[in-house]
Amino acid sequence: MDVHVTRSTLRGTARAPPSKSYTHRALLAAGYSDGATVESPLVSADTRATARAVAAFGGSVAPADGAGDDAAATEAVDPDLTDADALAVEGFAGRPAVPDDVIDCANSGTTMRLVTAAAALADGTTVLTGDGSLRSRPQGPLLDALADLGVRAESTRSNGRAPLVVAGPLAGGEVAIPGDVSSQYVTALLMAGAVTGEGVEVELTTPLKSAPYVDITLELLADFGVEATPVDEAGDPLDGAAGAAGFTVPGGQSYAPSDGTYAVPGDFSSISYLLGAGAVAAAPGETVRIEGARPSAQGDAAIVEVVEEMGATVDWDREAGEIAVERADLSGVTVDVGDTPDLLPTIAALGAVADGETRIENCEHVRYKETDRVSAMAEELEKMGAETTEEPDVLTIHGDQSDLKGATVDGRHDHRIVMALSVAALAAEGTTTVRGAEHVDVSFPGFFDAMADLGMDMERDDARGR
Repeated sequence: MDVHVTRSTLRGTARAPPSKSYTHRALLAAGYSDGATVESPLVSADTRATARAVAAFGGSVAPADGAGDDAAATEAVDPDLTDADALAVEGFAGRPAVPDDVIDCANSGTTMRLVTAAAALADGTTVLTGDGSLRSRPQGPLLDALADLGVRAESTRSNGRAPLVVAGPLAGGEVAIPGDVSSQYVTALLMAGAVTGEGVEVELTTPLKSAPYVDITLELLADFGVEATPVDEAGDPLDGAAGAAGFTVPGGQSYAPSDGTYAVPGDFSSISYLLGAGAVAAAPGETVRIEGARPSAQGDAAIVEVVEEMGATVDWDREAGEIAVERADLSGVTVDVGDTPDLLPTIAALGAVADGETRIENCEHVRYKETDRVSAMAEELEKMGAETTEEPDVLTIHGDQSDLKGATVDGRHDHRIVMALSVAALAAEGTTTVRGAEHVDVSFPGFFDAMADLGMDMERDDARGR
């Protein structure tokens, strides 16, 4: 699907979708339990993949109100789940069955990494694959860690990439893993380690990047009654994942959320696009308001400070979970995205609108997402008239040398690239065509509906188009 965006003025209120990161973890945690209800989930292409994996391991996922066909939901996560306010998950009680078929993780890296560790618990062989993009992403460090724990964990192509073959069962033990490739490796080991007999002790061989994502995991595990502790080099406990030398997870634990339910918070990665859109295109004297922005462990909440530092007026009522943002003449900033890689596309788009230089540092790991997001944003923004300088771990947008004009840009089959380019298009002269816009379904299925409601001047080349 192509979306054609013309310079627009925005006003009104939009609601952030639920967090994709929390939904992935909540669905799998509920799978590890005897059963639980996940309230306010994000049902998207990516989280459907995790739900299918839960079903493949012997659980089930269905609308909590009982609507729809449970059998269909179990086998394929039927589209009837799309509008569900809550999902009833029948768990496999920490003992996943050997799947009857290959687990297709589609485009979801989170699913593949978390489910790879879950598969290691099964007393038999599991095969995991995904689409072309996912099969190009690195899984080697997690495979090596599982192998060190006595599990057969291999890439069929011997290149550390899917398809993967995993054969357990995993008993637990001590393992070392790098922390600078993907925090999801750590999350996978923590979640699976809790239900092993011995527990798991994880040593980080390199500093942990994207630490807030591990904090999300720790927060969710605690909500499910599971103990996992970050520790320093001396083995003493820490309050959070930042600066951790490793993690300890006792074995023999059970997943059980309070009252059998878990509520997913709003997603700050998605909020970043709404916030950025308001900062560049809110009507004079008016605000764009964003609901569903309650505080949580999400590191991507840092986007509020970034937008404020760039010069926008932002009012965040944390208790109500509402953010109001006014349009402003933005100025360039320097931002370290070591802990917040998903913010790079948004910050790059804002930098193309701002005066001066926006320097995005510590971003090499952002190259290993659905696409190389560093190069993708540099190349696509340049099509629109932005000037950029790309280094291995730094992206600089020269806003004072940029004059954004409508162009045809490629979303690179990446939901975050699509949404970030759409934000930039709001400030570009003329009309910008964003190709592959359907990929917003991965994390924010209603993105273009929300933007249209705010006043984005747009047309969609599909049957639903406006």
